[in-house]
Amino acid sequence: MIQLRALYESQLMEGFAGMNKHILVTNDDGVQAPSLLALVKVMRTLGDVTVVAPDRNWSASGHVKTLYRPIMVRETKLADGSDAIMTDGAPSDCVALALMGMIERPVDLVVSGINPNANIGDDITYSGTVTAAMEAVIHRVPGIAFSVDAPQDNEKADYDATAAYCRAITERVLEKGLPRHVLLNVNIPLQPQVTIKGIKITRQGKRIYKDELVRYQDPRGRSFYWIGGEVPSGETIDGSDYTTLKQGYISITPLQMDMTAERFINELRTWKI
Repeated sequence: MIQLRALYESQLMEGFAGMNKHILVTNDDGVQAPSLLALVKVMRTLGDVTVVAPDRNWSASGHVKTLYRPIMVRETKLADGSDAIMTDGAPSDCVALALMGMIERPVDLVVSGINPNANIGDDITYSGTVTAAMEAVIHRVPGIAFSVDAPQDNEKADYDATAAYCRAITERVLEKGLPRHVLLNVNIPLQPQVTIKGIKITRQGKRIYKDELVRYQDPRGRSFYWIGGEVPSGETIDGSDYTTLKQGYISITPLQMDMTAERFINELRTWKI
């Protein structure tokens, strides 16, 4: 396992063929979400699985690091009777706890999802699903975030069909490996409403949010606010995650943690700040 860590420190391109893999599964919808169990079942066919997930829904929680209170951890059972660990922390907390030593066996891959709505464009900064995979990359472990493009509050998503694609993509990642500081953000059309045409490698697109701020008053006259509005859409950009997903293809977007605006560096230098 020391050799595996050294591999992560260098190129991490050779993959994991022939190794006994240890996969950490998490999500942002809570440990009892049916979409999590569907993902866990297919990951078990690829290696040993440990589940560490939040005890409640953390959708749109973003990249959280809980520092000013203890994080409570409890054992639990999934719907199929298998063991899992739940915490009262965020998805990124769950990954950090596991990779920092709460789970003694080193983790080879972190898989997050299946989120019941798409995570595309600017969503990645809000998404607990994606930021869980980001946390893995921070700890130099490969991460994949899986989401399905289902309508809001959809209760009929075929997570087993979606999970089959998750398995195929994960198997290829385990075979090929990922570069350091890179995670995969995968979005899958909802079946059977959409016939999947194939898989395309995409770039991060641009969301169009239609949020509305609604103001209320409590019985004592104090104001409080609720962020509402319509379901977001996105800009139609050829090759983007949003456009590709709407065309009926699975979108795989490689994301990197370095968000430096490289093209602006030289111009910023001319400011002589």
